[in-house]
Amino acid sequence: MRLSIWPGAGQSFADVLEVSRHAEATGWAGVWFADHFMPNTGPGEDDTWPVLECGSVVAALAAVVPRVRIGTLVYGMTYRHPAVLANMAATVDRISDGRFVLGVGAGWQINEHQQYGIELPPIKQRIDRFVEGLLVLRGLLNDPRTTVDGRYYQVTDAVNEPKPVQRPMPLLIGAKGEKRMLRVVAEHADEWNCWGRPDLVAHKSAVLDEHCAAVGRDPRAIKRTAQALVVVDGPVPADGPPVIGGSPARLAEDVAAYAEIGLDELIVPDGLLGTGAERLKAMDVIRGIV
Repeated sequence: MRLSIWPGAGQSFADVLEVSRHAEATGWAGVWFADHFMPNTGPGEDDTWPVLECGSVVAALAAVVPRVRIGTLVYGMTYRHPAVLANMAATVDRISDGRFVLGVGAGWQINEHQQYGIELPPIKQRIDRFVEGLLVLRGLLNDPRTTVDGRYYQVTDAVNEPKPVQRPMPLLIGAKGEKRMLRVVAEHADEWNCWGRPDLVAHKSAVLDEHCAAVGRDPRAIKRTAQALVVVDGPVPADGPPVIGGSPARLAEDVAAYAEIGLDELIVPDGLLGTGAERLKAMDVIRGIV
């Protein structure tokens, strides 16, 4: 099972770079970065703390952090036109010499769409548009020319050069919806990602296997990745995103549970690992377990 780090976007690039370089130097497999423009807040909540832009960060990391995979969790298709995104992704793959993973999703965060005047359609329409966008992405990343005459996207005899170093470049889809989105994963993805503790990930993975059978695809062709917040030594928050650990021994049990369900890659957000030397020490503890 691979181990990767996910530096939070609400910190300085110097801190992101410190975490990424430490991961590279100590044997981690990858560095992932989120694609948002502001914190996920509701009306009246503070939305002014800074958030680094994903495309710029992954290009910078691809240039200055060697060896590890660099990936996005995940580009939102609602505000990333797939033709432009294909061009961006191919360039980052070139900068990294073939280490980029293009993670995409259908889009979801309400406040960034509202503030920037970007439409966030109802879920059905959002998924329909996402599927069309995947056709554009796949075509432009792999074929000499691409034509898609869809309801939401129209590209005509379109080129995207240079192509990525990787042929094909891995396409990751972030999804948890069991009825439609996991079927989209079965039809289009090379890798799949979701938040969750081992029991939830196992359930979602089994649903994905069912969709693979329905569309005639070998489920082993899709790599499984997941993340949860990690506490190395301390109290585990009762609310919020899923959390694993609490002590090194308990963390080892949780990691073993992920391995037992066949997870290919465990991604560790750095949000509960502290800062500076404390965070690097926590990373070393985690690396010693995985």
